[in-house]
Amino acid sequence: MKICVINPNTSLDMTLHIEKELKKIAGNETELQVICPDKGPITLECAVDEAYSIPEMLKLVKQAETDGFDAVVIACFSDPGLEAAKEMVQIPVIGIGEASIHAASMLGARFTVITPVKRRVPTRIHQALHHISHHSLASVRSLDISVAQSESDPALTVKRLLEVVEKAVEADGAEVIVLGCAGMTGYTKELEERYKIVVVDPCTVALKFAEAFASLGLRQSKVGHYSFPPKKLYK
Repeated sequence: MKICVINPNTSLDMTLHIEKELKKIAGNETELQVICPDKGPITLECAVDEAYSIPEMLKLVKQAETDGFDAVVIACFSDPGLEAAKEMVQIPVIGIGEASIHAASMLGARFTVITPVKRRVPTRIHQALHHISHHSLASVRSLDISVAQSESDPALTVKRLLEVVEKAVEADGAEVIVLGCAGMTGYTKELEERYKIVVVDPCTVALKFAEAFASLGLRQSKVGHYSFPPKKLYK
């Protein structure tokens, strides 16, 4: 099967980091492509960044279907343009945010989402409650670093993760931790060993969802919410 993973920002370093980690866990029969757009924000840290990233990302989603890919993963925890992408194509489209939040709610009674940027805490709370009951969300905590730092400075990221996860476990009662950024992919092992807790890596979980959906022939329904958009000229 062919899976296309789209990093909606234009950071080639982050795209290569995601590709490196996903190749470790991709199925033997999975042909994996990890790409990013040529135009748009270098990182996504606010609603404006997300809005600017969506048009170029949607072009890549449509191209993936044209090129014969069996599923698409949108590799940004905010899931920018996810509903539009699901409308546009027949093949399944999986957002790493929606996939990891649903997975976390199945793995423990309460989970915490860790986000790099402090200002995004309210956004993450709203996002989680869109998908699951408020009883499942223990907290959203921030590393208080930039998205770029979370990918480019592993030592700082691990240091902050260890501090924040300890608070989530001890103070919030979290049983599962969700790493709320594609740039954090690859950090699960150390956290799980230190705190004996389940850690959900959103990129890897979303890839496995995509593989499962593709192999089972599952895709978003086209008879209602994700129906194809009406044909019209966009100027």
